[in-house]
Amino acid sequence: MAGNGTERGAAGGGTLALAEVEALARRAHAAQTDKAGRPYAEHLRAVADGVRARGGDEEQIAAAWLHDAVEDDALSEEWLREAALTSRTKAIVLALTKRAGEPPEAYARRVLETEGALLVKEADLAHNADPARLAVLDGPTRARLTRKYATMRALLGLA
Repeated sequence: MAGNGTERGAAGGGTLALAEVEALARRAHAAQTDKAGRPYAEHLRAVADGVRARGGDEEQIAAAWLHDAVEDDALSEEWLREAALTSRTKAIVLALTKRAGEPPEAYARRVLETEGALLVKEADLAHNADPARLAVLDGPTRARLTRKYATMRALLGLA
């Protein structure tokens, strides 16, 4: 799937509709689970819903569905560059894609400098740090992730 260039909007050249982005993201992450063993698509849905609830627009919701796709190698960066998505959606996905060896401060700076990315990252962090979601993890993992998410929220200026 990644990079095959066949994923286009129903009109044959327009931008992918949100339902198409969702279906694409679900297929791309189909074999993946989160740290608790849950289907990864549940996280993507929660982030997309969080963006919507925070007043995000369609480009941000599309980016929410795809926010981990490149980082997790579910879709390639080449696929993203060629995808029938707006340049803003692509920029948000790339801003949210962590790079190997990248310090958290550099990552946070890129998120803050990319218009629309902060809202998506806020929804991502909210779901990642959900106490109910963290409760199923072992104590050391839960503590490590809680610190990690709190640090990122502080770097991003989120209360």
